[in-house]
Amino acid sequence: MSTRTERVAQEIQAAVADIFIRGQIRDPRVGYITITGVKMSPDLRVARVYYSMIADEKQRAETQAGLDAAKAYVRREVTSRVKLRVSPEIFFSWDGSLEEGDKINRLLKQVKDKEGW
Repeated sequence: MSTRTERVAQEIQAAVADIFIRGQIRDPRVGYITITGVKMSPDLRVARVYYSMIADEKQRAETQAGLDAAKAYVRREVTSRVKLRVSPEIFFSWDGSLEEGDKINRLLKQVKDKEGW
């Protein structure tokens, strides 16, 4: 990503995180989530917002449905906070990197305990 694309992505991440911190999404399906990152398309027309949460598969699916329902509201709020020529289309995507990192740590701990490091 270019410098401008990265800067816009950071601004959008801050705006989306602020929306969730302030509790402006009132959908009961959307619980406590963490915005882990934003990736922008090179033309700044699409923003893919990555989120993470501690939940099982069913709760994750419900949260995704709630986020998909709130896309238009989030897009309006982001547009009012981040000044761009074109309002980027918002997509929410699950970020499984935290779970993968936890899984790797558990496996390394098992090896460490077994080998006696």
